[in-house]
Amino acid sequence: PLAVYVWKNAFWAVDHQYGADQFATAGAQVDIWDHNRSEPIRSFEWGKDTVISLRFNPGEPNILATSGSDRSITLYDLRLSTPVRKLLMKTKTNALCWNPMEPMNFTAANEDCNCYSYDARKLEESKNVHKDHVSAVMDIDYSPTGREFVTGSYDRTIRIFPYNGGHSREIYHTKRMQRVFCVKFTCDATYVVSGSDDTNLRLWKAKASEQLGVIVPRERKKHQYNEALKKRYRNLPEIKRIDRHRHLPKAVYNAANLRRTITSAAKKKDDRRRAHSAPGSMPIQSQRKKRIIREIE
Repeated sequence: PLAVYVWKNAFWAVDHQYGADQFATAGAQVDIWDHNRSEPIRSFEWGKDTVISLRFNPGEPNILATSGSDRSITLYDLRLSTPVRKLLMKTKTNALCWNPMEPMNFTAANEDCNCYSYDARKLEESKNVHKDHVSAVMDIDYSPTGREFVTGSYDRTIRIFPYNGGHSREIYHTKRMQRVFCVKFTCDATYVVSGSDDTNLRLWKAKASEQLGVIVPRERKKHQYNEALKKRYRNLPEIKRIDRHRHLPKAVYNAANLRRTITSAAKKKDDRRRAHSAPGSMPIQSQRKKRIIREIE
């Protein structure tokens, strides 16, 4: 190795700053390192809990977002001496990733099976809730285009979501693949790489039906025509059903049905409580605010 950096705490995550000679590590605290120094040049700490993931903002390299074991998401600015803002949630965030095309937006992979997209300027409410996983979401990464992101979950599946959609457009799974702990988009947005508990790295196509290799102009026109047809008729019920249909593993299918039943029962119970309570005593809380406890500045 060109250099070895040793510190007194274990490292949980690392990320490099864009266009600079600095990188950050997560552990008992957030440490900022310089390539040419053997010790951190700066450290940040807010509370005593472990920081488990961190990412630099691609558009504003001095902004850093972290998630901690105390169920928090914290924003740091390297130009300041103290952390900027902290969001406390009901469940832990395992990973987060900034949108490369909309640098003020990021998406957090949460332990409650959902992903939450936030605007860093307005943390009191999430912009979108991305559902479909049936177990904790372990990792997340955005496509270089910024139009979709990939997630890996404890339920042994990989899903690809549109950046502004509530449900996934694609799901990948194999019989042998175990719990997925890390996922990455390639730099050309063509492939997805996943690492799972069965000690394997797997390479997936970002678009499952896409033809790879050399395509002659006639073939390209045919593909474009087919895509235009699907886009034109995508809202017809039968076309929509065929386009969205995916085969699921039996365990995931049964768990999704169970989650649907539990959610429906909880909604009915809330509706009945609201109907038999004083008007205004039980306000309806949106899904985008339900998992947030408070914002600390």
